[in-house]
Parts: sequence; structure tokens; C-alpha cells
Amino acid sequence: MNLWQAAVFGIVEGVTEFLPISSTGHLMLTAKAFGLAQTEFMKSFEIAIQVGAIFAVMGITGKRFFLRPQVWGKVFAAFVPTAIIGLVFYKLIKGFFLSNEQVVLWALFLGGILIILFERFHREKEGGPDDIAMIPWKTCVLIGFFQAAAVVPGVSRAAATILGGLFLGLRRKTIVEFSFLLAVPTLLAASALDLMKTAHGYDHGEWALLGAGFITSLIAAMFVIKLFLFYIQKNNFTLFGVYRIVLSLIFWGICF
Repeated sequence: MNLWQAAVFGIVEGVTEFLPISSTGHLMLTAKAFGLAQTEFMKSFEIAIQVGAIFAVMGITGKRFFLRPQVWGKVFAAFVPTAIIGLVFYKLIKGFFLSNEQVVLWALFLGGILIILFERFHREKEGGPDDIAMIPWKTCVLIGFFQAAAVVPGVSRAAATILGGLFLGLRRKTIVEFSFLLAVPTLLAASALDLMKTAHGYDHGEWALLGAGFITSLIAAMFVIKLFLFYIQKNNFTLFGVYRIVLSLIFWGICF
């Protein structure tokens, strides 16, 4: 991998992290398109550049949410189930899932069908909480279990949490904002865990690649978060479901 490829990976991460289309799956497919093998550094790189997207969330939502302890209590309640499942299955996730493009394509394809069917039959409930602080504790924990499904690359952390929240009766804007905030501890924990295990072996060139990916991820994510919040005011996620199906079929046709 060179610097411009690292920058492209960062853009892909920033654009896809908060959309229901799977950032990890897109990063793996980007590596496939570039002809790059899923080495241990590549797997770690794809995890670590998520920090750029985290900084974007903190920059955009900080004034509204970061000084409200009741909000972060709810976020932490949702984070705990994901953290436990991620720790238990860390070796399986990195050793098998992050090396298997077929898993990504099947997850994208089936997830796309699920999103289309969900949006076809789901009716948003009236009276759901319009503020994250008002989400019931039990609902927060259940959202954390939904998010844990995203340990399988291609599932999409955003799709799992947003659809899960909608299924549990939350308003669309509320669960999207909650999904943004839930990304902060989730991605920080995943990146920190992986860096603690692997960073000691990085050379200067690999740190430069991480830096390039971080910067472009940050910039791209800041644009996408604002656009996504605008988009959901009048649209559902059916288009993303169609996109997932088309993308998986294209890669099946070209690469496999």
C-alpha cells in the first residue's frame, strides 16, 4: 500500500462508516480492487482509521451531546453488550471474518434484502422518544446486541443499530443520532484493542499510512454525517438496500 491508496481507504471509511452499507465490508472490497492482500497490517489499518470518523462525530455532535451525562449513560449501556461479544470473538473476527470476502458479499447482499423488506413493512411509531436521554435503558441494551451483529463484516454497524432501534419503536432521527454516538466508544475500543496488540511492530512508513487514512477519514466523515442527517428527514433506507445488493453482485461478477 502507498500513501494515495491509504488516503483512498480513509475516504471510503469516512463515507461509509455512518451509512447502513458497512464500512468494514467496503474497506475489504477496496483492498480487493487494489489487489492488496489481507495482511495483519491491512486488517489493523482498516480498524485503526475508524478513529478519524470518531473525531468527526465528536466535532459535529459535541455541543449537543457531549456535556450531557444522561446521554452518555445510555450510550455506555448500549456499548457493553457489543464490547463483551467483541472481546470474546476477537480472534475469530480478525482471523476469519476479516479475511473472507465471500462473507462480506453475502452479508451485503442479504442485508440489502433485509433493509428493503424492513422499509416496505415498517411503520414508524408515534410517540417514540425524540431525545436520546429519553430512550429506555432496556432499549439501549437491546440496541447494543443488535450492534454486535456487525462483528461480521458486511453487516454494517449503522444498519444493525438503526434498524434495531426502529424495530424497538424509536424515531428515525433519534436512532440515527444515537448510532453516531454509539460509534465513539465502539470504534475507540476496537481500535485501541487492536493497536495494543499490533502497534509495537509498525515502522515509520506504516505509521504514515495510518496518518493519511486518519486524516481523509475525518474529512470525509464530517461531510457525510451532515448530509445523512439531512437525507433522513425525507427519505428511508431502501436506496441503501438496493446499493448493497448491486455492489455485491458486481463484485461477485468481476472478482469471483
